Amino acid sequence: MNKIFIDTDVILDFFFDRKPFSDDATQLFMLCEKKIVTGFVTPVILSNVYFLLRKTAKHEKVIENLKLLINLVEIATINKATILEALNSEFKDFEDALQNYSAQHNKDIQVLVTRNVKDFKESRLSVMTPETYLRIGNNF
Repeated sequence: MNKIFIDTDVILDFFFDRKPFSDDATQLFMLCEKKIVTGFVTPVILSNVYFLLRKTAKHEKVIENLKLLINLVEIATINKATILEALNSEFKDFEDALQNYSAQHNKDIQVLVTRNVKDFKESRLSVMTPETYLRIGNNF
């Protein structure tokens, strides 16, 4: 089974139904739901998604949405080594570095799925958009 890391932008595409990107995000989560793909996120992503969804919905609704998300994905860890590696990296964005190294430390994750591919040029993982992953992802 493919194991992928799903970046915040893909999750927000899904929750905010940002067309045309939400269609690919929905397909990714359907693959997760069917156990064809195992998706991973970090606690940082969950916190950021909560913060952004909370701007448009009540706490209870946001919590309900996060619980739905948690049922579809696994949680990748962020520990001291992850943080130090992110701080010492060439990444321009600390949050992206955290996501990347959290995914890299999980040896089973092969692909980081994001719409901001250029932000992960320092990654050792295969980095691709949801559209690209859906087209060729089963080859991993």
